Amino acid sequence: MRSFSQFAAVDWSGAIGPRQKRIAIAICGPGSTAPTLVRPDHVWSRLDVLNWLKRDMPRDTLVGFDLSPGLPFVDAGSFFPGWDKSPIDARSLWALVDDLCAGDPNLAATGFVDHPDASRYFRRHGGRTGDRFGIGQGRFRMVEHRQRACSLAPYSCFNLVGAAQVGKSSLTAMRMMHRLGREIPIWPFDPVPETGSVIVEIYTSLAARTAGIRKGLSKLRDAHALDAALMGVGSEPHIPLRHYTDHATDAILTSAWLRTVAHEERLWAPEGLANVASTEGWTFGVT
Repeated sequence: MRSFSQFAAVDWSGAIGPRQKRIAIAICGPGSTAPTLVRPDHVWSRLDVLNWLKRDMPRDTLVGFDLSPGLPFVDAGSFFPGWDKSPIDARSLWALVDDLCAGDPNLAATGFVDHPDASRYFRRHGGRTGDRFGIGQGRFRMVEHRQRACSLAPYSCFNLVGAAQVGKSSLTAMRMMHRLGREIPIWPFDPVPETGSVIVEIYTSLAARTAGIRKGLSKLRDAHALDAALMGVGSEPHIPLRHYTDHATDAILTSAWLRTVAHEERLWAPEGLANVASTEGWTFGVT
């Protein structure tokens, strides 16, 4: 596998508002030095992150986003079965989301989940479950079924209710990725180039599990816990932070984890990837 000069992790947010205290970015170089936060005192907007990717991120960076860039597709042969506007691949999905949310500021996704057709597939607040949401916990991507087999606990992206839901953050990220265009390849939708930066999907709980943190204890909120986890992925202790949040520590730990596993060929070619590479995508590190 090709090498990268930097490894970054972005803890994203789908919350309403111009700036998001939950967004954090951490980055590290090769070796074992602990990652550092990018602009640690900055309250990021989603557009700030887009601009950082385009203008300020170092070359040859492997950058992971904690979100889903795709929706379930293979289970029904469609993102939105029964809707004539259902896109044929992920990039078309991103374009549709961005188009239906054109009136939403700050890359929000309200216009999509409230759309009279799209809303039928989502579970929303106030007991509003669309008639095409499905049963139980909702539909899952192939990689999410694989995650569940590994004792991880993914949520369906069609579920927008609950503290652990990732649907809103994923939809807002689709708007960001659509606007990024082809400037930075996004794996596995694009081939990995011989040089330059690459974006992948990450799951911070997977990094925490690799670091030896037991299920249910993956949210780190103090210096000692973070250093113990960093040691588990071969990193030196971090430079103390002014404020500890699980968003900052997730980004720091996952950046260090990316550095540790990025060279593993098997993670870039998991079984079944070809079936979903253009539609659902894949979480890097899940085999």
